[in-house]
Amino acid sequence: MDQVDIFKALSNKTRLQILSWLKDPETNFVEQSAMGFENGVCVGQIQKKTGLTQSTVSEYLAVLQRAGLVSAARVGQWTYYRRDEAAIKALLARINIEL
Repeated sequence: MDQVDIFKALSNKTRLQILSWLKDPETNFVEQSAMGFENGVCVGQIQKKTGLTQSTVSEYLAVLQRAGLVSAARVGQWTYYRRDEAAIKALLARINIEL
């Protein structure tokens, strides 16, 4: 996990907001509740919530994934995202020690 890449990923307000929403998907993505959240949140639901284009949201999610903050799961034609809580916990510990 490269610290600079992580902080670059977090420097965008929308990417930071997506991470925040993914922390509590049941509350933030109610429309997906009937399908459940075992695979994460569908990129289409994230796109609707942001109001941005699918390509922009996909790029934002790719940046978060490269930084190690989210993971993706492909189910059929759909891609689902969830936070990588272990990576976020490690980042917080590192910040606590180094900063």
